[in-house]
Amino acid sequence: MQAHHTLFGATMKKIGMIGIGMMGHGIASNLLKHGHNLSVLEHAGNQPLDALLASGVTTFKTPKTLASHVDVIILCVTGTPQVEAVLLGEEGVLQGIRPGTIVIDCSTAVPTSTEKVSQLVMAQGGYFLDSPMTRTPKEAAEGRLNLLVGGDAKLFEECKPILSCFAENIVHAGPVGAGHRMKLLHNYVSLGSVTLLAEAAACAQLAGVNAQTFVDVLAMGGGWGAALERLKPFLANGDSSGLRFSMANALKDLSYYNEMAQDTHADRTVAEAIQKTLAAACQEGNPQALLPEIIPLLVGRSQP
Repeated sequence: MQAHHTLFGATMKKIGMIGIGMMGHGIASNLLKHGHNLSVLEHAGNQPLDALLASGVTTFKTPKTLASHVDVIILCVTGTPQVEAVLLGEEGVLQGIRPGTIVIDCSTAVPTSTEKVSQLVMAQGGYFLDSPMTRTPKEAAEGRLNLLVGGDAKLFEECKPILSCFAENIVHAGPVGAGHRMKLLHNYVSLGSVTLLAEAAACAQLAGVNAQTFVDVLAMGGGWGAALERLKPFLANGDSSGLRFSMANALKDLSYYNEMAQDTHADRTVAEAIQKTLAAACQEGNPQALLPEIIPLLVGRSQP
């Protein structure tokens, strides 16, 4: 690996961000808070940029031009198709990247694709970390995300000062791809638990079990956990903001998990059932609805 020990020397490096969505916006504002020079890609999917522009953020129209002006590129896009398009497309990052540039992918992606694109970045003289995150837009805004990082250990240590601008817990999961593998395992367990609870809550409602009793009894025993806490406001009064994660996103993550399990020859009986439940919910309801809203869909499905 080429020496790049000057990364955090006397001069602050220029950072470029692609994907200023609900999570990306929080990351961007925290990088600015820590005094970094930041550029972002103009995109219809961005959250409003007014506050960032007022803080001196520069914008670029293509990933290629953004890449040619920065030392570190942080991706925070929806998933694998978007990561590949942004990096490998006609006006993509790889068309403009300079040797020594570090690409940090905070998206959730299919690990085999991560390994492929990282090799293409490195072939251009760049460096690559996959650094997917857990937690919600609230923690992104507070600079308290959890990051699961895959990549070279030395590079990981050098990038830590940048990552700690927007993250509280930063775990080095292993080589390139390990971050994305750990993220999919995490989301399978967390989203899978929510889906399982939602199905139970729908059954409780149909069986005439009081919602508050349902929550209280689970909380006293083995049903207690993050999934229950996040569904509690919805079960109490229909407030879905306890889990700001869309059904479409949950379906994407479960399908990535199943793809990974298939690539690994791991059993995925339960994972396939959860994916099927989420796929049906996205067909029957609004895919952009927040995940707790799967409960009324499940109740409605059971009506004769």
